[in-house]
Amino acid sequence: MLADLIISRVRVKILQLFFLNPGKIFHVREIVRRTDEEINAVRRELLHLDKAGLFSKERRANRLFYNLRRDYPLYYDILDLVFKTSGLGGDILKNKVKLGKIKFAMISGKYARGLSRETNNVDLLVIGKVVLPELSQLVRQEEVKREKEINYTVMSEEEFDFRKKRRDPFVLDILRGSRIMLIGDEEELVN
Repeated sequence: MLADLIISRVRVKILQLFFLNPGKIFHVREIVRRTDEEINAVRRELLHLDKAGLFSKERRANRLFYNLRRDYPLYYDILDLVFKTSGLGGDILKNKVKLGKIKFAMISGKYARGLSRETNNVDLLVIGKVVLPELSQLVRQEEVKREKEINYTVMSEEEFDFRKKRRDPFVLDILRGSRIMLIGDEEELVN
């Protein structure tokens, strides 16, 4: 997973903390507390990530706060990696066999970026023969962690294809939006 690509365990935890909590700023002590790592290791990684341009830092009173820079060239690529290996996306991939025969699974870009959504927007779309109790359990666990409701939709391949051919506004709205593909080919999903 992400730890296979990034050697530093501390760096992986820091990236997960920031990308799974978009828009939040953290001070050094809070990062240490949330990652459960040594302060010197956290400072070393923050210094490295700041020097690389991924973070901006700001001093407030006697605390140093860090924030992700969305203008960093690889920001969205790292976001994709974190969502595919951590949180709900990582849980879906780890439990893929238990969840049934999934052809497509995607997380909406608005959900991943922490943007506000309209009430009918879908955060997670799963297409295939899905074991609903297993998926519901994973979604509930993530809702508890994030303290936020997750809107998800499950469809069979036949229903999805039918609704796509009929140009169903609900399906077209999902396909027009940005997404992080967890399972399946994005080209095949859209076309």
